[in-house]
Amino acid sequence: MANSMMTFDKFRVFETEFAGRPLVVETGKMTQLANGACLVRYGETVVHVAATAAAKPRDGIDFFPLSVDFEEKLYSVGKIPGSFLKREGRPSDKAVLVSRVIDRPIRPLFPKDMRNDVSIVCTVMSVDPDCMPEIAAMVGTSIALSISDIPWNGPISSVSVGLVDGEIVINPNAEQRAKSDMATTVASTSERIAMIEAGANCVSDEVMYNAIMAGHEANQHIIKFIEGIQAEIGKEKFSYPSNEPDHDMFEAIKAFSEEDIKVALDTDDKTVRDERLKPIYEKVHEHFDEIYPESEAKIDECLYKTQKFIVRRWLLDEQKRVDGRGMDDIRPLASEVSLLPRVHGSGLFTRGQTQVLTIATLGPVSDAQLLDGIDEEETKRYMHHYNFPSYSVGETRPSRGPGRREIGHGALAERALVPVIPSVEEFPYAIRLVSEVVSSNGSTSQGSVCGSTLALMDAGVPIKAPVAGISCGLITEGDRWMTMVDIQGLEDFFGDMDFKVAGTHDGITAIQMDLKITGLLPEMVKEALEKTHKARNYILDDIMLKAIAQPRAELSKYAPKMLTTTIPADKIAEVIGKGGKVIKEIQAECEVKIDIEEDGEFGQVFVSGIDADKCARALEIVKTIATDPEPGAIFLGKVTRTMDFGAFVEIAPGKEGLVHVSQLDVKRTENVTDVVNVGDVIRVKVLEIDDKGRLNLSRRDVLIEVDGLTPENDINEDRPRRRQSGDRRGSNRHHNNRH
Repeated sequence: MANSMMTFDKFRVFETEFAGRPLVVETGKMTQLANGACLVRYGETVVHVAATAAAKPRDGIDFFPLSVDFEEKLYSVGKIPGSFLKREGRPSDKAVLVSRVIDRPIRPLFPKDMRNDVSIVCTVMSVDPDCMPEIAAMVGTSIALSISDIPWNGPISSVSVGLVDGEIVINPNAEQRAKSDMATTVASTSERIAMIEAGANCVSDEVMYNAIMAGHEANQHIIKFIEGIQAEIGKEKFSYPSNEPDHDMFEAIKAFSEEDIKVALDTDDKTVRDERLKPIYEKVHEHFDEIYPESEAKIDECLYKTQKFIVRRWLLDEQKRVDGRGMDDIRPLASEVSLLPRVHGSGLFTRGQTQVLTIATLGPVSDAQLLDGIDEEETKRYMHHYNFPSYSVGETRPSRGPGRREIGHGALAERALVPVIPSVEEFPYAIRLVSEVVSSNGSTSQGSVCGSTLALMDAGVPIKAPVAGISCGLITEGDRWMTMVDIQGLEDFFGDMDFKVAGTHDGITAIQMDLKITGLLPEMVKEALEKTHKARNYILDDIMLKAIAQPRAELSKYAPKMLTTTIPADKIAEVIGKGGKVIKEIQAECEVKIDIEEDGEFGQVFVSGIDADKCARALEIVKTIATDPEPGAIFLGKVTRTMDFGAFVEIAPGKEGLVHVSQLDVKRTENVTDVVNVGDVIRVKVLEIDDKGRLNLSRRDVLIEVDGLTPENDINEDRPRRRQSGDRRGSNRHHNNRH
């Protein structure tokens, strides 16, 4: 049989440098059937990107059907999936977030009237921690679309911007990211800023603006690189049937309905607006369905465009908003806390007809979320979840779990609060926030930021500073543009931007920018940052901090009490015991939960339970196990048995000593059981450790030295020596039995 070898006539390799590391793009070797594909090698990170488009438009839809998937393969980091099936399951939250970050800057660059399905699949095949796979995927997406025959007005480029020791760093490596005060992703076209996604440690507006502009500048090199690839191997873009309504149809419907729609839109109540629009839709269809048969969807599109035309003309020409506010006015606000009696903390934030109720739950550190992904991070102690039920917008839709939007909004609110969450050493709890959107008319993600701050403070979490969030909108027309603060749903639908900024009085903690146009000018970014800073200060000072000025001094009585201590790492095994016997005994006896995290030479011990006294008892036992008793040390112990010569007290599992009858009390003791009984918990002092390692303990010394009691003279001095002898024999038998 003759040997055959496939040839790759179209195989091309393109190379450049990206933030000091090699970027290599391969095309034509794999994925021959996609409209466009490439393999991106950034350092030792390898991401495969494929872009495909349907040959025909999808019928009956009024939107552009784009899907973006960022697929994390655990083989890329040498891991086998931990699930029962041993294969990757549903996308991780991070994969969903990266998919959204890629989607946002590329979507506005597709033709608005195209209805062909387009799919982008980014497969992470190898991960170099110093070269972020999400950046390689974003660049690869731009390349795959640029060289494909899919209509698209790119290219774009994306970079990650860090702030390390006060210096801006482009595409920081793993070590730099670990200590960076900022994680900002900036996507750009050749002229404008197309997307911003940021998390920051309360950085100033000026620093954030400079970082965004630095990212925009760094993108220009990669855009030119992609333009060179496109010029060499790019395909001619295919034609498609436009879904744009006929111009004459639009003008006729606009003329017929414009005045009625103006009246309908002119209200601050979304419910009233929707009710007013219903008869207008019916009237228009009754008049135009016969004129334009089989064009029901396009008639609806004309009505949508008419509303958009009216709202934009009001804003640009009259500086008028549908609810009568000024450009920088915020809707009526309200804050409440402690709405739910049995939860650990709750806060309701209201902005106009947008209402978000956030609930805080505290748990032991072992409740932290386990992460099974391609990142080095394995657990997450602070979690935020966002729910958007259909009733919040007056619709009926069955609940099917969180979608990409819910995951994205939850992550944005989580990112906004991370910089102010106390460390585990300061506050040894796992923290979960759940934001329930009970009513929605725009900017629910920023409402959840405000509700989260209220809930955390109500729960007694000692956050470093309160955080508020607000959005800024944009309307553009040619060279004209204007921004407005606190956009409601209608301004979001018909406007060009939703620029969400969260932060404290001092600085920004999170940004997410959604655009419907190709990008922003630098002065637009600067104005949005200035307006949102002023607005969030007002929200904090005049609304939120009047509901609760600072975190509560005490936790809810229903919250678990948490105590922590540090022990030597070589003592962890003793605390746990063989097969977990010792730690299980402590947990059962004290009705607590104990978690231990080893960190180098030490182990961090976390004890949680509802009863503070029982938590303290468990922690004392752990300390005793981890500490070699010395004469003079005082311990809390449990009486395990009594004899006529004294009581045996266990100060920790495996550590037991004798309190002689003469050492039980400050006064004469005739019967041991007159003072203590089995099961009693008492404080004892170590008097001595004999040559066989046995402990002699004293309760009497603790009563004198700690409690300040006065001893009676000559107590127990006339006790027969027989008791002392019996004591030692009993003690020998006891210790021999235990050891």
